[in-house]
Amino acid sequence: MTMIRPGQFIRLLRINFVLMRHGLDDIVFATHLFRPFRFLIYLNPINWFLRKRESRAVRVRRSLEDLGPIFIKFGQMLSTRRDLLPDDIADELERLQDAVPPFPGAVAQQIIEKAFDRPVEEIFDEFESSPLASASIAQVHAAKLKNGDEVVIKVLRPDVLPVIRRDISLLYIG
Repeated sequence: MTMIRPGQFIRLLRINFVLMRHGLDDIVFATHLFRPFRFLIYLNPINWFLRKRESRAVRVRRSLEDLGPIFIKFGQMLSTRRDLLPDDIADELERLQDAVPPFPGAVAQQIIEKAFDRPVEEIFDEFESSPLASASIAQVHAAKLKNGDEVVIKVLRPDVLPVIRRDISLLYIG
């Protein structure tokens, strides 16, 4: 059994906080850890007042977006399995496929220059700073090599690897 590290514990609390903030308290209190505290749903002042909430599907999608790239990727994969999900949730999770805002092209250029340890102008004849596509983990830029070949460059989002490692480490908690 792997011992939970302080950073992992804080991340688990953050995940639960995001779920509760999006009105998914029932999911949080259904987990083994929080089941004894289920009565807190009724003590939460937010639940005392009737308030207009977004649909369950929108709340699930927004929670995954707030939790970051691994959770977005999980939602994208789930959206392809309509046999496992209600239609409203599957439809909403499909929005995770193409609704990720890009990061600036100048940042992508800096990442490429750092990876190759030389300026983009020395690597490519042309580099398109506007991305062709943007996703939760990377975005894609068109470029032309010095030999004339047209290529597509996939650039990881800045600082995404530590985030991915942090969330993947949660899978190893026994």
